[in-house]
Amino acid sequence: MESSFDLLEMWRNMAFLARAVNIMLAVCSVYSLWVIIDRAALFRKVRRTTIEFIVGLRDQLKAKDVGGALTLAQKSDAPVAKVVYDALSEYRDGVEALETTGPEEIGDFDLVDAVNRVIDRTKEQQVSELKKGLGGLASISSAAPFIGLFGTVVGIINAFRAMAATGQGGLGAVSAGISEALFTTAVGLLVAIPAVMSFNYFTTVIEKFIVEMNGVSSELLSYMLREGRDRK
Repeated sequence: MESSFDLLEMWRNMAFLARAVNIMLAVCSVYSLWVIIDRAALFRKVRRTTIEFIVGLRDQLKAKDVGGALTLAQKSDAPVAKVVYDALSEYRDGVEALETTGPEEIGDFDLVDAVNRVIDRTKEQQVSELKKGLGGLASISSAAPFIGLFGTVVGIINAFRAMAATGQGGLGAVSAGISEALFTTAVGLLVAIPAVMSFNYFTTVIEKFIVEMNGVSSELLSYMLREGRDRK
């Protein structure tokens, strides 16, 4: 007689601990799905806004319009725009401080070094925002198979204990229990595989955003150095 793969019947026959393991894996799966959807939507938006901002920023810098570049950066949601806005704000304030004379004069200081520190600080903040949720995704991708394996081991132990209690031997006596136990491993892998693939993909995307932020920051510092020489 052929037996069908009935998930509902399997759930009814599961022990309490096996159910708890599967519920835990289901919660992990929901969280992973939420992070994947959230980060995918965010990174798609960031990609679009970053390209638009970089094109506009280069036009503003060619025209030597720091005010226009600040306005452009303030309106953009791109992480690189936040870096540029803080850097240009520091640059503008630093230029004003260097040109101030009288009682409020603060003396000479390395303006480019000050801007560079602001860039590093803001860049770290933006990268941290981009990585939000990825730590949990990495934990799920590594822990889910072991959680599923734990449920499997417990299920197999219970199957053999039931066989010993009834005194019935043979594979047929434990096959149902073993299939239920192995189902927990399958669930663990089903949760872990999308999580690890998404984590690796998102990490690669973030690295590309970091490269873009570094490139724009380098161009911005070069612009400031040229402007500094022109003022002398």
